[in-house]
Amino acid sequence: MTSPAVLSDVRRELADLHQALIESGLVVWTAGNVSARVDDEHFLIKPSGLAYEELTPESMVLCDMDGEPVDADALKPSSDVFAHAYVYRHRADVGGVVHTHSTYATAWAARNEAIPCVLTAMADEFGGEIPVGPFALIGGDDIGRGVVETLDGHRSPAVLMRNHGVFTIGGSARSAVKAAVMCEDVARTVHISRQLGAPLPIAQPDIDSLYDRYQNVYGQ
Repeated sequence: MTSPAVLSDVRRELADLHQALIESGLVVWTAGNVSARVDDEHFLIKPSGLAYEELTPESMVLCDMDGEPVDADALKPSSDVFAHAYVYRHRADVGGVVHTHSTYATAWAARNEAIPCVLTAMADEFGGEIPVGPFALIGGDDIGRGVVETLDGHRSPAVLMRNHGVFTIGGSARSAVKAAVMCEDVARTVHISRQLGAPLPIAQPDIDSLYDRYQNVYGQ
């Protein structure tokens, strides 16, 4: 089990990341959630139905990899807890999962339409289109199964779950939040572009080159 000090740090970061969702305009009221892997057997997730302004590091719910709270006195975890647990069980590389109903990206999900890669920012972050996953009811692990199966073989860390919203994954919770922010940004831009005409696709070799540069060269 992770040390209390490390667990405390993850709790604080997770509380901050939920505020980042609000600041980025990705969630309203109590919708949406972020989770973070703590170790191979546990993850932390937002409590169910709690307003964002009420979230504290201590309110984050520690769960096992079946999605069950470790502490019987803890708040009830998000209704998406079993979806998150499924992702962690089947993707050892994932350290964070985010779910939002951000407006533009969810509009693409409602149409069951992938967001085509027509922007260099998409090639950088997603390595191609942002795919659409299947419809699944909330409450079980079907959503998590759809996320894992849809992203298998994709470079994209984001998936649009049909008629539902956005799920993103990352090596950390922070990188998953970044993917959610970027997903909404490109969803909005591509939507506006389509109102003006047909967006021009980027050639696959150029997508590959842009993705490699951004992932392996860009930044410090």
